[in-house]
Amino acid sequence: MSSGIQALLLIGSPRGKMSTSYSLGSFLLEILKEKGWETQNQHIQKSLKTQDGKNKLLSQMDCSDIIILTFPLYVDTLPAPVIEMMELIRKHYELKEKSNKQRLVTIVNSGFPEPDHSNIAITNCKIFCRETGIDWAGGLTIGGGEAIAGRPLKEVKGMARKIIKALDFTAKALSSEKPIPNKALELTSKPLVPKWLYLFAGTRMWKSKAKKNGAIKKIYDSPYTKT
Repeated sequence: MSSGIQALLLIGSPRGKMSTSYSLGSFLLEILKEKGWETQNQHIQKSLKTQDGKNKLLSQMDCSDIIILTFPLYVDTLPAPVIEMMELIRKHYELKEKSNKQRLVTIVNSGFPEPDHSNIAITNCKIFCRETGIDWAGGLTIGGGEAIAGRPLKEVKGMARKIIKALDFTAKALSSEKPIPNKALELTSKPLVPKWLYLFAGTRMWKSKAKKNGAIKKIYDSPYTKT
């Protein structure tokens, strides 16, 4: 039986449904759906390509109670399409007053092993909420997101155990109209795998790609270093 509560997943990765952002966000969306929520998802970059896509995204925003924004960290902030979407929504709400109370949850995944690299991006999302009148419900920051590599969390198994538990806690809190609890934030505050192992695997991956492309002898080149 539907609860009538609307949840919208906004996917901020250019990879869309093949991304870690979708893997994380869709898992949370599925839990909410099991609780009777009505759910939708939208690929941000794809939506922004046409006026019809923009109109559909804004229409989905208007009828949503919870917005789940998932995206990969780009350097230390949000991907450009996510920023463009935020500007679009802010202008939309300047012209049209919201008819319902809305809350925003963000899930940021980073290629860095330490989740705290995402703190600036979280601050940007809080500013977006302040500018649009959307209530801030919290943000999860996940380091070493490349270890998930777009796979469904249930396939990642042991490595994703803490993330799955954190998303369960988050879904329960949202259903009670509460922000993300501290116990969920604590579970995602640690890297998915030990830092040394993540760096070791990453180094092997880049060397393998360099060898495949005939650039293994150039991998440590610094052509733009000042002499």
